[in-house]
Amino acid sequence: MAGHGLRHIRSTCRRRSEPKARATPLNSVPVLLVHGFATSSARTWGDNGWLDLLSDIGRAPLPMDLLGHGSADKPTDPAAYDELEAELFSRFPEGQVDAIGFSLGARTLLVLAARHPERFRSLIVAGVGQNLFPTERSSGSGETIAAAIEGATATDDPTLRYFATLAEAPDQDPAALAALMRRTNAPPVTTESLSAITCPVLVVIGDKDFAGPAEPLVAALADVRLVTLRNVDHFATPKDFGFIEASLDFLADLP
Repeated sequence: MAGHGLRHIRSTCRRRSEPKARATPLNSVPVLLVHGFATSSARTWGDNGWLDLLSDIGRAPLPMDLLGHGSADKPTDPAAYDELEAELFSRFPEGQVDAIGFSLGARTLLVLAARHPERFRSLIVAGVGQNLFPTERSSGSGETIAAAIEGATATDDPTLRYFATLAEAPDQDPAALAALMRRTNAPPVTTESLSAITCPVLVVIGDKDFAGPAEPLVAALADVRLVTLRNVDHFATPKDFGFIEASLDFLADLP
């Protein structure tokens, strides 16, 4: 069903404007994909057609589930998630990667690209922006999301309700997701840390995304391109063809 819908979107785009031709020889640099909070690689990248599209252009997709999600281990101790980024990096292939991340996956990849810039040939991040930089307002958001996932508090907030619904999927464990939200030693993202990233970065964000605006993130990166999706919110971003098309174009333009 997902593949059929995506084919329809692609054909519609072709009728509207002819996209540039892309080379199809196999590229040896894998494309690593990391999903957002309370979902999985299968749902974010597989169901929305990313894996097939990358294969179609001769790229080898490498979807990875974050600790606490999908097929990965799901500890319920918040302290276990202090090593979320290091645990993901321990599963990286040898050599460089082109990496794509959404939301929590994007944050995780930005942290890793700052720590290990030599391992990233390029980076695409979506669903992140101003929200990466801590504020007084965001200080209690982790506990609020954890409580919503556990059903401990009733809420009329549509974002919290959506996270709670995602956590009920068969491949998720609400206790593990709540534990992740309660970790106390998440590495900070700062303008100073982001300055260590040396690869080209594509930032994609919807103009209705609560994570925006993207300008504070863009200003902190040395080699960056920004694409804004019109009338797209946070949760619609992974399936938006504007995001997909911008990412494929960005990858095709790499030397």
